[in-house]
Amino acid sequence: MAILYAYLASPAYFLSFEYKIKDLMFMARGAVAGDERIVIVDIDEKSLKELGQWPWSRDKTATLLENLKNNGASIIGLDIVFAEPDSSSPKNVFKKLGLPTNNIADYDALLAHTIANTPTVAGYIFVLSDDGVAPENPPYHKPVTVEQNRPADSYLIKPYRAILNLPSIDENAYASGYFNMTPDIDGIVRSVPLVMDYQGGIYPSLSLEMMRLALGANRITIQYDEKGINHIRIGELIIPTDYFGKMRINYRGPQKSYHYISAIDIYRQNISPNALEGKIVLVGTSAAGLMDLRSTPLDNIFPGVEVHANLLDNMINQNFLIKPVWVDGVDILSILLLSFITFILLLIPSAFIAFTLFILINLTLITAHYHIMTLYGILLNTLLPLFAINTLFVAGQVINYFLETKQKEKIKNKFARKVSPAVMNDILKEKGDVLSGKERDITIFFSDMRNFTNISESLGDPHHLIRLLNIYMDPMTEIIVHSGGTVDKFIGDAIMAYWNAPLDVDDHPDKAVKAALEQLYALKSLNEHIRQDPEFASAVAMADQKGTMLIDIGIGINTGRAVVGEMGSSGRSDYTVIGDTINLASRLESLCKYYNSRLNISHFTKERLKEKYFFRFLDLVTVKGKADPVEIWQIHDYDISDEYLLTPKAKKRLRDELLLYHEGIEFYRNGAFSEAVKRFREIDQWEDKSNQAIYKIYIERCEHYLQFPPESFNGVFIHTTKG
Repeated sequence: MAILYAYLASPAYFLSFEYKIKDLMFMARGAVAGDERIVIVDIDEKSLKELGQWPWSRDKTATLLENLKNNGASIIGLDIVFAEPDSSSPKNVFKKLGLPTNNIADYDALLAHTIANTPTVAGYIFVLSDDGVAPENPPYHKPVTVEQNRPADSYLIKPYRAILNLPSIDENAYASGYFNMTPDIDGIVRSVPLVMDYQGGIYPSLSLEMMRLALGANRITIQYDEKGINHIRIGELIIPTDYFGKMRINYRGPQKSYHYISAIDIYRQNISPNALEGKIVLVGTSAAGLMDLRSTPLDNIFPGVEVHANLLDNMINQNFLIKPVWVDGVDILSILLLSFITFILLLIPSAFIAFTLFILINLTLITAHYHIMTLYGILLNTLLPLFAINTLFVAGQVINYFLETKQKEKIKNKFARKVSPAVMNDILKEKGDVLSGKERDITIFFSDMRNFTNISESLGDPHHLIRLLNIYMDPMTEIIVHSGGTVDKFIGDAIMAYWNAPLDVDDHPDKAVKAALEQLYALKSLNEHIRQDPEFASAVAMADQKGTMLIDIGIGINTGRAVVGEMGSSGRSDYTVIGDTINLASRLESLCKYYNSRLNISHFTKERLKEKYFFRFLDLVTVKGKADPVEIWQIHDYDISDEYLLTPKAKKRLRDELLLYHEGIEFYRNGAFSEAVKRFREIDQWEDKSNQAIYKIYIERCEHYLQFPPESFNGVFIHTTKG
């Protein structure tokens, strides 16, 4: 909105910057050949060297004009003013000496006579501000002008006074026009006022008057609208201007874009016969000493006379630079539309793509405005749309940076103690709101210490208990984090964790199972470390008395869909997971005690494991809170060769046990309870069996079903408690 206000309220403030952009477009376009019908007769250094310094005696100028006429020039425009009598004229010399002047040559009269007999348009100049000299008579020539819909204030430039030719010259000229130029604030001539309001009369510029004569028109029409001048019309030719009557110049190129002929060559008649036939001729100077050099968008040193040539060229060929009334609407729409597109870019997650598209928008805007200007002459505002989208983009990126920084800090606070630094870096690289709730496929993990109540009672001092928990939690958490898991929470002596959230984790069921086995293997060294600490002597003694490990755990793992995201109240929340998948994992952990297992998994997890493990089918059950039966499997260990895992002998013994056990399970599930119980009793007699409780469970079930045969048996056992 600020940009729109700037455009509507104070566009002049930005004009100098807009001018520079258009200048660059001119430079990019390069030179265009000037109209061959326009010729410049140049009072150049060569001419000054041969005919003497300026001003020349008027007889030489008369000869120059006569030769132009004789060589077929159709109109001659003088970018020169003869404001003072010729001091070198013999008549003026005789008068100064007090001598008779009868029949003595008068160069001023000679020039006036020549001008009267040639198609010459005299030039003069307006003084635009008070210079301390009183204004005198207005210019002699005042063409017929018609002003349509003129407001009370016409916005036309109102000069202070005029510097005119000698009356004899002015009165004998075919017509006259001023050759003022009004550079912009940076000194570059980009436009020329075609008409000025002097002492209540409308006077044309030299180029406009020459154009009127070339068209044979007898009047100039100035069309106003509510804002000022809309255009100037000569016959059928409509010349667009700004509100002040200035015409923007569509420069053909740098200096010498038109045919230049040295004035001395005209004077000496040293030109080709048809060089001037039917041509519009402008007489001016490129000599540095005569101070008629200007700056233009295409050249820093540019003869003033060639500015008039460009004006004539634009009018003859109607190659105008215009700003129609609808341009304001297009500019405003452009600012709004491009700002909206830029805002959309700021929503793109990829900074590289957003920046590339942003650069493309800038280039497209500049290219479009360039072609519209060079091909159609329409001037659209380039600066403010560019300023709008660049300001918006930079501001948006700054805001995004701070929001992203805030988001990263939020994520760091949530995950700093849950995930590994590598995972943290991956999360921070993610675009979008990784904390928002979404459904994901995850593997959930629950672990719980055994005999925690007895341990806490034996330790007595709560500080000792907290230290013991920290000693236990640190390596367990490290294993989870190292495997790519996320620790969700600590629930007293329990740990809840999950894999494949917030970011994708390949083979997450295997990652969870491996982490669980690593924890089980870490218990040996952990217990040995605790035994060496005298602070925990009472707990160690209690464990030895009961014949149990000081710290032992049960683990439950399940895989499935769950809702993952930021949850809680507006004042307090956490990134966590919810769903039946989590509830089942918790039940599996609780059932470790019932089945005398240390690592229980569901068949949902087992089906997706890729590594080889020693599996034991534990049961087909419906756990509390669920109606559909779930297969529970125990994982004993890896089924691979590794020095710190099972020995080859132990692996063979476990494989034999599981083979016989699963034969019994197959009989049991098919209702062959007598065959099943034989297998279970056989293994139950082994001294080194891997599960001390599972066989008694199935022996009791088989004996029950043998005594009370079920009408229909589906192998499903219903658990009515959590563990």
